[in-house]
Amino acid sequence: MLISPGGVRTLPALPEGSGPRDRLRALGGHRPFVVVIVLAAGLRVLVMLGYDTAQLYWYDSFTYLNTAVHLAPSGAFHPAGYPFLLRLLLPFHSVELVAGVQHAMGLGTGLMIYLVLRRHSLPWWGATLATLPVLFNPAFLRLEHAVLSDTQLIFLITGALTVLMWRAVPSARAVAVTGLLLALAGLTRTVAVPLLGLVLLHLLLRRAGRRRVVALAVAGLLPLAAYGTWYQQHHGRFALSGSDGVALWARTMTFADCSVIRPPAREAVLCPNGTVVDAASEYVWAPGASLNRLPGGRFAHNDLARSFALRAIAAQPLDYLREVARDTALTFAPTPVRHPLRVSPALTFPVGSWPLPAFPLIDQVRREYDGDIRGMSSVEPYGSLLGSYAYPGVLHGPLLGALLLLGGLGAVGRRRPALLPWAAAVFLLLAPVAVLDFDHRYVLPSIPLACLAAALAVAGLSRRARACAAAGRPGRHGP
Repeated sequence: MLISPGGVRTLPALPEGSGPRDRLRALGGHRPFVVVIVLAAGLRVLVMLGYDTAQLYWYDSFTYLNTAVHLAPSGAFHPAGYPFLLRLLLPFHSVELVAGVQHAMGLGTGLMIYLVLRRHSLPWWGATLATLPVLFNPAFLRLEHAVLSDTQLIFLITGALTVLMWRAVPSARAVAVTGLLLALAGLTRTVAVPLLGLVLLHLLLRRAGRRRVVALAVAGLLPLAAYGTWYQQHHGRFALSGSDGVALWARTMTFADCSVIRPPAREAVLCPNGTVVDAASEYVWAPGASLNRLPGGRFAHNDLARSFALRAIAAQPLDYLREVARDTALTFAPTPVRHPLRVSPALTFPVGSWPLPAFPLIDQVRREYDGDIRGMSSVEPYGSLLGSYAYPGVLHGPLLGALLLLGGLGAVGRRRPALLPWAAAVFLLLAPVAVLDFDHRYVLPSIPLACLAAALAVAGLSRRARACAAAGRPGRHGP
């Protein structure tokens, strides 16, 4: 085993002239993971067979598909990063193909976790264990089978950290690729945009040099600036989406007290009006909520909603933090919690049929993207096989809590490889709750990074303990 100057251990290179048998022998240590990923691929094939089409959700899936056909930046919730992928697949007119591509992305995410951990000298069993939640948790497979942006987001973020962490001292080119991938992730879901700042801080703390910092900034900010300019041409302001204020206003509706906030008259119309729903995100859609009673639609008042929300948070910071902490805690429940109540946690494969509602947009998307769009149904005998697939809730929320705890322990001190993926995982867990609400879907992007951080942390703590024991000193966690 060779160790690079930055501490990343790599396998020794094969001698020149090595034949296929030598290469197979060198790959022998990967055989257990090959078995695991083949099983994971088989499970995804079973999902494709077990349902007669991709899962389509009103209204997210259809706005994505409509944007893919009429390519323009949306003035509502979704930036156009995911519709760009759907646009590339438009010539095939098949949402089933979209699901197939996303299942391949899910396998690719597991593969990247494994490869970067082996690159950091983890044994096959440690690297393989870290991939299991991503490869076998039904929540990931169901997300891959749906026309939603989450799988692309997870794939891009995992890819960005894989490129950045491949070498102990990444090249300027690798940093630029990382910046580009994170920009694409930000255009897929705006919650990922601050990850560019997190990686920038990481490079500064590591004293990576001006060239790498500039490469990250240029490669990351140029696509975002280009998209913001495109958005401005369509909507009259430089932005990535038109929903940040609406989302943050909904977050404040669970605690806002206008007798404390004392908003100006222009914002006072957004105060709580007695409408009560069971989750912060439901205020976005509740017809009786104050924002939805204003003329022109909710997104026409995005700036006003943002101003009110920031004023509410400044006036009631402890109430805001309490709500964020309470909703974040739902992540770690041993039995997954329904939040909001109309949403069931996706830890099983359902059996049945799910008809689509009647909306003109659905008919339009059916005409323009895929004429075979319909409600999803399970297909026998594959559906019953999927229905019997058990994935305990303890391997979802409580396991994520344990992974974050381990990653946090491994992130303490200087030059810890677990620090960046752990910080990114924590950010991706907290940010959606802080700007809108808890949702089991929003938790999933943090899990691959938490697995990566925990595996690196356990390996690092083990190495330090062995080094202390070999030196005849008691083990301690030092920098």
